[in-house]
Amino acid sequence: MPRQGPQQPIINYISVKSIDEYSSKVEKLGGKVHVPKKAVSGMGYFAVYLDTENNAIGLWEHNESAK
Repeated sequence: MPRQGPQQPIINYISVKSIDEYSSKVEKLGGKVHVPKKAVSGMGYFAVYLDTENNAIGLWEHNESAK
C-alpha cells in the first residue's frame, strides 16, 4: 500500500506461532503495545509493538480460522 503521509514508517512483520506468547516476551524486554492483536479474517492475526527506541515491529500469526 502507498504511504498515507511522508512520515509514515515502514513496519517489518515477523511470523510467530502465537502473538499472545510473543507479546509477553516483547513487553518483558521493555517493548510496548502500539496496535493490539487484530484479526485479518480468514488469514491470521497481527499486532504492532514499539521497541525501547520507539521503532515499530509487527508480529504476524497465520491462522485461517481468524475472524
